[in-house]
Amino acid sequence: MDRATIVHEAFLGRVAAGDLPPGAPAGGPLPPKLAVSIYRSGCLSRALDRVSREMQAQKQGFYTIGSSGHEGMAAVAAALRPTDPAFLHYRDAAFQIQRAGQVPGQSVTWDMLLSFACSSEDPISGGRHKVLGSKPLNIPPQTSTIASHLPKAVGAAYGIAAARRNPPEHAAFAEDAIAFCSFGDASANHSTAQGAFNTAAWTAYQGVPLPLLFCCEDNGIGISVKTPKGWIKATFSHRRDLAYFACDGLDIYDTYATARAAAEYVRKRRKPAFLHVRTVRLYGHAGADVASTYLSKAEIEADEANDPLLHSVRLLNEAGALDRGSALRIYEETDARVRRVAARVVTRPRLQTAEQVMASLIPPPRACAPLIGPEPETRAQVFGGDLNAMAQPQPMSRLINWALTDLMLEHPETVLMGEDVGRKGGVYGVTQKLHGRFGAHRVIDTLLDEQSILGLAIGMAHNGFVPIPEIQFLAYLHNAEDQIRGEAATLPFFSNGQFTNPMVIRIAGLGYQKGFGGHFHNDNSLAVLRDIPGVILAVPSDGAVAARMLRECVHLAREEQRVVVFVEPIALYATRDLHRPGDDGWMRLYPDRDARICLGEVGVHGTGTDMAIVTFGNGTYMAHQALPRIGAAGISARVIDLRWLAPLPLAALDAAVAGCDKVLIVDETRASGGVAEALMTHFAEKELHATWRLTSLDSFIATGPAYAATMPSAEGIVDTARAWAGTKVRA
Repeated sequence: MDRATIVHEAFLGRVAAGDLPPGAPAGGPLPPKLAVSIYRSGCLSRALDRVSREMQAQKQGFYTIGSSGHEGMAAVAAALRPTDPAFLHYRDAAFQIQRAGQVPGQSVTWDMLLSFACSSEDPISGGRHKVLGSKPLNIPPQTSTIASHLPKAVGAAYGIAAARRNPPEHAAFAEDAIAFCSFGDASANHSTAQGAFNTAAWTAYQGVPLPLLFCCEDNGIGISVKTPKGWIKATFSHRRDLAYFACDGLDIYDTYATARAAAEYVRKRRKPAFLHVRTVRLYGHAGADVASTYLSKAEIEADEANDPLLHSVRLLNEAGALDRGSALRIYEETDARVRRVAARVVTRPRLQTAEQVMASLIPPPRACAPLIGPEPETRAQVFGGDLNAMAQPQPMSRLINWALTDLMLEHPETVLMGEDVGRKGGVYGVTQKLHGRFGAHRVIDTLLDEQSILGLAIGMAHNGFVPIPEIQFLAYLHNAEDQIRGEAATLPFFSNGQFTNPMVIRIAGLGYQKGFGGHFHNDNSLAVLRDIPGVILAVPSDGAVAARMLRECVHLAREEQRVVVFVEPIALYATRDLHRPGDDGWMRLYPDRDARICLGEVGVHGTGTDMAIVTFGNGTYMAHQALPRIGAAGISARVIDLRWLAPLPLAALDAAVAGCDKVLIVDETRASGGVAEALMTHFAEKELHATWRLTSLDSFIATGPAYAATMPSAEGIVDTARAWAGTKVRA
């Protein structure tokens, strides 16, 4: 027999015989009726686990990582409020079931079985994945198995506290809510989790409110690797500014009392806490996992002998809340009911087409209050002397600063966060004065951890804020890219558009910084961003374009609920001249406040028909430098500034290059995985244009005089255009 059947039959026999495991007597504040409901939730979670394995064997189910052994999490749910957002571990079916009993109108058995069956009627994911989650239950879906949801739980807790001072229009959490997140003992070792613990303690150490309850479900093993005995307690029991609570998850009375005390601590003190729940893992890691390949039979049987449902039967019987016979009937009736429901669920429809699968990649728009800009006097007071400077052309960094100022004036829910963005005003001065203009609660100097910066943004976005996090350099994004890919971008997809975390991620990046920083401060790789479904990637080329695009990006986040990445070319921040020193050819006036460049709109400079130079960012600047020399070679050319790199504005691009004989793609990213690969493919498939490309080489960027040696240049554009056109430069 398989282990699930062994555990099931052992439960039936031992309860009938009164052969129950010993343990501490029932005690604490758990009332009898609630205790019985917790047991019922555990029985339902157990039955769902068993049936999910049978469904998979019949090719009617598609997920078998179960919650058996973790049924005590129902007691944790009972200690919390349904208004507390819960970011759950994948073994927390009992938690969700118990919470469903706190909210009227739920059909949790039906709903969870629809998820097992990947039915398109699954109310959380629409059949895209088996995930715990529910909009009515305030449980955003998590697909992570490595605790990558912990940074956004920190952000959600921060957002709850921040909303008291600055309530956003679309606030989702109650004022007195606490954020809850659970994870396994193995995942607690992951760098993402460690960063979240550190960030929570770092925040609390400074007296900043952070109502957050971490919950470690410690079953002593991660797939096959054992957690050293006592490791979690040794690591977390004496951590400053992270209060430690521990309980036996096999004892629902102890678990409820301890979880209630921990929740009360967090709710009253607005400080984070760590709840350590001891559990066991039954059946192995998942249906395909055979625990006997790495555990001895004695170890497996020892955990099975400690079945938490057996402990619950004993405790309920001793407390006079439920006799053994009634407990056995509840277990058997629950099992029978789950099987009846499962027989109906497997007949429900499933996703069939690519269109159906992808329907939730783009979140739905939301209604927002009409914009009411600040009074002229208020705006003048905030801008101060900068208002007079707007009459003169300025470099990109200053125009981005002014655009951010206007956006923060117009949208009180916008919040900036990142390393050095506050008092210093950013490494390149882009956020100068914003801290003084809007205060520390809207311009947040974070600790040095990109995962925590993005997690803060994701969590605050859950509560209706429109975060604008900054990643100081593009190369630093790789420390945290899964927060965009695995958390932010997947949320609408796996929640069928019910949960969103819109934001505008500003990143200083790309190459051409003269003699500075090498490959960490000059990074020309955008492939990781273009590869994430649903994410918008924007790259401006001059200050006026940047201001207008940034307004569109905030519009896309605020009203369209999109995740947008805005990569600002560092080398163009302070660029003033185009052709010769002192010509101020790349300076721009600050555009009118309502001027935007819409998603998919490209820029076209010139009307030449011999060649279209398709480019973006620094390439646009260099193409403009090259244009007079290309014209002098007898080539009539136009420059197409793409601006939007994901999704590529292909329809607008086709219109922009119409009438040109040739297309030259100038791509400052690398030849392998660069933007030009997608553009070359597009033009080849269209078979409308002869196309060449000029890209960066597949290399990191050097520091010193060779900083641009591996990347396109204005001279290279001229030479390539001349060779492509088959002409020579006139003397």
